[in-house]
Amino acid sequence: MCGIFGIVGHPEASNLAYLGLHALQHRGQESAGIVASDGERLRAHLAMGHVADIFTAPVIESLPGGAAIGHVRYSTAGGSRLKNAQPLSVEYVGGQMSVAHNGNLVNAEELRKSLEADGAIFQSDADTEVVIHLIARSKKATFEDKVVEALSRVKGAYSLLFLTEKKLVAVRDPFGFRPLVLGRLKNSWVLASETTALDLIEAEFIRELEAGEMVVIDEGGLRTSNPFPPTRLGRCIFEHVYFAKPDSVLFGTSVYETRKELGRQLAREQPVPGADLVIAVPDSGVPAAIGYSQASGIPYDVGLIRSHYVGRTFIEPQQSIRHFGVKLKLSAVRQVLKGKRVVVVDDSIVRGTTSRKIVKMLKAAGAVEVHLRISSPPTQWPCYYGIDTPSRQELIASSHSVEEIARYVTADSLGYVSLEGLGTAVGDRERTTFCTACFSGKYLTGNFGPASSEEEKKPGPKLVSA
Repeated sequence: MCGIFGIVGHPEASNLAYLGLHALQHRGQESAGIVASDGERLRAHLAMGHVADIFTAPVIESLPGGAAIGHVRYSTAGGSRLKNAQPLSVEYVGGQMSVAHNGNLVNAEELRKSLEADGAIFQSDADTEVVIHLIARSKKATFEDKVVEALSRVKGAYSLLFLTEKKLVAVRDPFGFRPLVLGRLKNSWVLASETTALDLIEAEFIRELEAGEMVVIDEGGLRTSNPFPPTRLGRCIFEHVYFAKPDSVLFGTSVYETRKELGRQLAREQPVPGADLVIAVPDSGVPAAIGYSQASGIPYDVGLIRSHYVGRTFIEPQQSIRHFGVKLKLSAVRQVLKGKRVVVVDDSIVRGTTSRKIVKMLKAAGAVEVHLRISSPPTQWPCYYGIDTPSRQELIASSHSVEEIARYVTADSLGYVSLEGLGTAVGDRERTTFCTACFSGKYLTGNFGPASSEEEKKPGPKLVSA
């Protein structure tokens, strides 16, 4: 995941970066950082935690300048530690440089070993640092040419923002895995992972960066280029399913409308005759549940309430109370559920443990039937492009049928939207512009896929029935 934000040409750049990161907080909650440039030097502040807690007024005042980049992190490569917080900043022979990265490089470990063998010393576990070393070693004349040379050696997903003392460079990988948009705020240029960040600061949405495009903004203005060989598009389908905020426009379409269409398609493919109501697993399942209700004619109601004041349940000190985790996050509305045959819509099933607890909660609240419907296909393969999905052995759908999963989660029935239906809902009927590797196992880069490693050949999780 991760979220990135950049702005050039505004006297309160760090303040606007703070607001932009606040709008992107859903993309990462482990750490946040802002680096600002006053044209002469870079100043940085990074910390673990949430944006609103980190960036107090005195902190923002310590980051003067007309340009800034920021990052909210959800770790996929490198542990959840301060040394891996971004933007990463260095001083090298060319001056100062900071970089913020959304995505994951699939050949980072190979490049890292090669660089270390040549004497490179790494300060973090993040794959992003590999790019910094490659830039620092480049003999090219301009900074943007150094960036192009460095990125020509990496494989995988990257939407990147680079900030030097006098310029900002934005780059999107040739597949376009991760989103990156360009906006305008009066005389300032803005770049962000999602349009929701532009909306918050009242910037005008100009366009999405093309896959493989580089944007350079400096005293000469804004210029763009496409320095990488073209390839097929591989935009992350899971952005539309789950990651992006519903109010964003992503890959040219409304996330909210796409999720509602996924719900409609799910209702067409997986109907539940005789059901009394449709409910959602909040918050991510709400648009799809509304779409399911619209297409099926079954009334929509609120059967689960989400608490917005709960942190991660794995930090609870005692294993004996950990099973309360889902109840801390969700509570059932008995008055809505009692005596009803319920369709409950969620965006995905990963391990199945949370779904099992939710179904049991609904039945304990009085639902006589619970039919679980999922607005994406079965998640069978891990993601190598920036999503922290578990290994294949932990993905319940990798080794169990839909009927087996239904029994495990104790649902009266279980239905997923098909891969074909997913493509239809996102406007990719031919399935040529999105990456669907987590559902299909068809990876676009690297030696990934069925039985590509000994780990992937291992059996999946064992299920314990109710």
